[in-house]
Amino acid sequence: MSILIKNGTVVLDEKIENLDIYIEDEKIQKIGKNLNLSAEKIIDAKDKIVTAGGVDVHTHMSLDLGKFVACDDFHTGTIAASYGATTTICDHIGALEKGASLHKLIDHYHDIADGKAVIDYSFHGAMYEVNDELIEEIEELMDEGIPSIKIYSTYAGKLEDDEILRVLKKAKEVGTIVCVHCENDGLIKELRKEAIEAGNLSPKYHALTRPNESEAETINRLAYLSKVANDPKLYIVHTSTKQGLDEIKAARARGLKNIYCETCTQYLVYDESKYMDNPNEEAVKYICAPPLRKKSDIEALWEGIKNGDVDVIATDHCPFIYESEKKPYADDFTKAPGGIPGVEERMEVVLTEGLKRNIPLSKLTNLLCKNPAEIFGFSNKKGSIKEKKDADIGIFSKISYTIKEENRHSKCDYTSYEGYKTDVKVDTVIARGKIILDKNGYYGKKGMGKFIKRKLDKEI
Repeated sequence: MSILIKNGTVVLDEKIENLDIYIEDEKIQKIGKNLNLSAEKIIDAKDKIVTAGGVDVHTHMSLDLGKFVACDDFHTGTIAASYGATTTICDHIGALEKGASLHKLIDHYHDIADGKAVIDYSFHGAMYEVNDELIEEIEELMDEGIPSIKIYSTYAGKLEDDEILRVLKKAKEVGTIVCVHCENDGLIKELRKEAIEAGNLSPKYHALTRPNESEAETINRLAYLSKVANDPKLYIVHTSTKQGLDEIKAARARGLKNIYCETCTQYLVYDESKYMDNPNEEAVKYICAPPLRKKSDIEALWEGIKNGDVDVIATDHCPFIYESEKKPYADDFTKAPGGIPGVEERMEVVLTEGLKRNIPLSKLTNLLCKNPAEIFGFSNKKGSIKEKKDADIGIFSKISYTIKEENRHSKCDYTSYEGYKTDVKVDTVIARGKIILDKNGYYGKKGMGKFIKRKLDKEI
């Protein structure tokens, strides 16, 4: 199908222009002013914002925690993503039994994703333990189009410093990128123990037992380990604090060149008052790790976005059913599953918040689309409005509406952004040259999305 988008305010990598876009055979074929081309479908985008389709590189579809499983799978989760103008995801995979190979983890995720996704997707590898065989598999995964690996500094599958160093050294050798969940496990363990012994189990103690220092110390430690490993590509996921961002900036100032900073929508919008000022049954909705922080942390992260210190805005989308999985544990934060929904809201909320702060649209879309595509090896196809790239497009009307659970599309029974009033609204979404959403309906079909094999640039 051929599509001609006319008269749009088109957000390019470095500038905004009133342009037309011609799409055919899944690709952007031509960009220019007043294109005089025939097309099967003409979209008038006058007074509307036209961006590249969003690239969310931090989701957890069907994440199995044992007692709980994230309620969105690769079908419902990608439907929600596409309603929010995200057209590509890269999922952080969960664990299997101890001793499982990296290939077994990836094969399992191919099994649960194949034929389900509405939009294109990929996976990050994940290491929950270290041995010689697993270390060698890091390079093998790169050959299969998975040049990124996730490790944790906390939880049951955390790696110790010596193991982290081995992973970082192998990453430097083969060129993969290491994503790290940075929280100090021992610090959290001790504070949680104290809270439990004192009977302090309401949701606010989830935040109080995971203080800013937990994140900052671990980022600092990872940065120094990375220096010892000769500066491999190190990607800090869901940075949530001023102190954490300051550690990334300090590492760069010391000469670390390949450290990347991700934050997530929730850390740019909501603060710890969601725990402190709400009844337990409401506060439990926002239990996630890291927790929501202080207002000063929100503004520090936005300042980091303005200054170029933050590279990516993702979601960490990991929803659980409120009525049956969150609410029953409102009075015991230690038993509530950690994770919140957000894959649908990211583009609208970040554009709204960023424009309020006079941040240029091109800078915002770089963090939502271009940078994640470049960092994680999608950029030959995704992340920018350029000729010959995949025709992944989001068109936004400059109108306000209120986000509510009733207008969401995740399987989750609540939205973290209930009552949030946006300044933009998704109007049309195009994924690989197919219109999957417009004012007349939704046309995304199960299995339309393809697994994308990724390849990192040598220098980013």
